[in-house]
Amino acid sequence: MLAVPSRHRSLVLLAVVLTAQVLLLAAQIKRDQQVRLIRAWAVAAVTPFERAGSWAIDRVRGGWSNYVALVRTRRENQELRAELDRLKLRNSELEGRAAEADRLAGLLGFREAHGDVPMLAARVIGASADMASKTVYINRGENDGVRKNMAVITPEGVVGKILEAYAGTSQVLLLTDRDSGMGALLADSRLQGVVGGLGEPLAQMKYVSNDENIAAGAQILTSGQDRIFPKDLPVGTVVSAKQGNPFKEIRVKPAAHLERLEEVLVLLTQQPLEPKKEPERAAPGPAKAPPPRR
Repeated sequence: MLAVPSRHRSLVLLAVVLTAQVLLLAAQIKRDQQVRLIRAWAVAAVTPFERAGSWAIDRVRGGWSNYVALVRTRRENQELRAELDRLKLRNSELEGRAAEADRLAGLLGFREAHGDVPMLAARVIGASADMASKTVYINRGENDGVRKNMAVITPEGVVGKILEAYAGTSQVLLLTDRDSGMGALLADSRLQGVVGGLGEPLAQMKYVSNDENIAAGAQILTSGQDRIFPKDLPVGTVVSAKQGNPFKEIRVKPAAHLERLEEVLVLLTQQPLEPKKEPERAAPGPAKAPPPRR
């Protein structure tokens, strides 16, 4: 037990007696609501601790709930993102198939419109690794009747010519290659020249006199004099024309989309592409009179 000095024993005893009396009185005295005073004191003393404990418990419970909810939300977000990526990929596939269907429908319509001209549809399967060379490879070759120097086109216009034909594939020299060249003419004036490549997206029309007045937007067609391309196929559009030495410098935008070729047509002949004519219907003759009644 705690030793109390003798000189303080009387004070300690007095404090104990007073405390005991106060407690006894508090136990006997009642407040307005018939609640004993000692109980009210006990409640007042314990209440702050209860509030503090309740606040701490609520904080812990709320933090745990928020953490669990956050983990669940994060997992759901990851699942939704994965599903969104799958839907984007599926949408891209469907868009690609729709675009391919449109292109194939265009090729089919072009072939049907020129049914008298033998041609062969081919798919582009590769391109040259040399940046200076503008060539592509198609999945048709000698086994399919493809030969060197045959014309390659799309419904939009001229693509190029067969540079080399192998058994099952062929190499196509594009219009924009530096080594390409074809006879061409201006659609309006029928002024003739040669269209060749520059190794870049634009081509050029050569051997046109500086005295000629050529406006941007003029249409250029094949002339047929190179004995490769049929006459009057779309080649491109004049982008710019300016004075040069010794001939006019004419830049041409190809009519065919050479930067995104996927399907092409190989012309198996130099026969001009003229739309197939509808058979003419016979004009209705005069109505015959009914036979006389007897």
